[in-house]
Amino acid sequence: MSTPSKSWIEDLPKDRLIAEFSVWSADLMRLADDLGRVDPYVDILHIDVADGHFAPAMLFFPDLVAGVRKVSTRPIHVHLMVADSIILSQIEQFADAGSDLISLHVENESVANEALDLLDRRGVAAGMVLKVDTPVERIETYASRLRFVTLLGTAIGVKGQGLDEKAGARLQQAKRIIAGCGAADRIVLAADGGIREHTVPLLRQSGAETVVLGSLAFNAPSLDERMAWMRAL
Repeated sequence: MSTPSKSWIEDLPKDRLIAEFSVWSADLMRLADDLGRVDPYVDILHIDVADGHFAPAMLFFPDLVAGVRKVSTRPIHVHLMVADSIILSQIEQFADAGSDLISLHVENESVANEALDLLDRRGVAAGMVLKVDTPVERIETYASRLRFVTLLGTAIGVKGQGLDEKAGARLQQAKRIIAGCGAADRIVLAADGGIREHTVPLLRQSGAETVVLGSLAFNAPSLDERMAWMRAL
């Protein structure tokens, strides 16, 4: 199975929402089949990783990423929700498994620069995620080193919550920081959490270039119609 080109981030759509599909919402008992079903609509596959400490959930592992890599040519974005003490070893394992982009949290600040250095050495694109209550300005220190900035709109690692009322304003602030950071390469602004039919237009208008799609995509009565609607926003 071939892997994405080195320029895959630059090649992502700029004239519509990028479609980032969360593997957490797929049919995990028939994962390969479900990924095959949605593949024509996918720009990025999003795989959450949580250690039960940094986030209350326990999700996913390097072997799963390696398995997805075997059946998909789509870029794989791994979102690490793990404690500082293990983040470097997790980066190594998920890089070995075939990740194209690995995002740590800005809250992992004690190891953040070391983690970004490691991602650079491994040739894996770097992203950062901010919890819903973390001040957006904390991303300024790192912005020029990143390819993705993701803002959570709900509490970390829990499904089914409503979007925080500050999500739109936070995206607008992040967009300004990205525009002013002087990065040489494209930085994609993403929204994750609280992704519903009534929230996606707001997130898009606030500057999100991609939203992390869970049940809104995987459980859509007609995925073709749902994605046509999204691409028109």
